[in-house]
Amino acid sequence: MKTLIISILAALVTSAFAQSFRAPIGPQEPVRAMPTPPPISLRPEVEGVVPRAARGGNPLQMLNPMAPAQYGTWAESTSFDPNIPGKWKGIKFFEIVF
Repeated sequence: MKTLIISILAALVTSAFAQSFRAPIGPQEPVRAMPTPPPISLRPEVEGVVPRAARGGNPLQMLNPMAPAQYGTWAESTSFDPNIPGKWKGIKFFEIVF
């Protein structure tokens, strides 16, 4: 039984080493370049009170009426009623702009 297992293993090992590589002869066809993938769509912008406070530096400046222009105005974070012009409806905590 041992000799049978050893002979099978020897046959497997010799068949694995018997493979050879043959290089192609003559000119080769040029490899076609991969097409450029389409650009990845841009991520939607996230606006609102919470993201602006997180990236603005000093969130208390959003409450200051005399704050510099870099902190934005109150109208950027307020939602308005479309039926009644000038009437505010709420505060935009998170807004995703597509």
